[in-house]
Amino acid sequence: MVKIEHIGIAVENLSRSIPLFEKLLNSPCYKTEKLASENVNTAFFLTGETKIELLESLTHDGVIAKFIEKKGEGIHHIAFEVDDIEAEMERLLKEGFVLLNKSPKPGADNKLVCFLHPKSTNGVLVELCMEKKQTGQ
Repeated sequence: MVKIEHIGIAVENLSRSIPLFEKLLNSPCYKTEKLASENVNTAFFLTGETKIELLESLTHDGVIAKFIEKKGEGIHHIAFEVDDIEAEMERLLKEGFVLLNKSPKPGADNKLVCFLHPKSTNGVLVELCMEKKQTGQ
């Protein structure tokens, strides 16, 4: 694992939360993105070398909506940047961690992602992420 890439925070409403985090972090939201495959809208902030990702559910029964219903708004996951996501997934499987997906999937902010089940990480939802390779490189 290279570094903490971002911290994901579940919010009920991006239009209310973006101004709050802009004031809190003294930094503008630099990107918003709809990720239909995950039923979320996202907003990104940069503080130092770490990103903060706000996640808003697109549906009342989405994963983020269910998380908020159960636990309230707050920290949803921590994401670690990796150099080779498939190799890291294989290493973690061998170490006994439970992966929530069998292969990397497209995530927000031009990333390939994989989540680890919280039951194997002391209750913390962990995301592995790797920058997608640009075609032609």
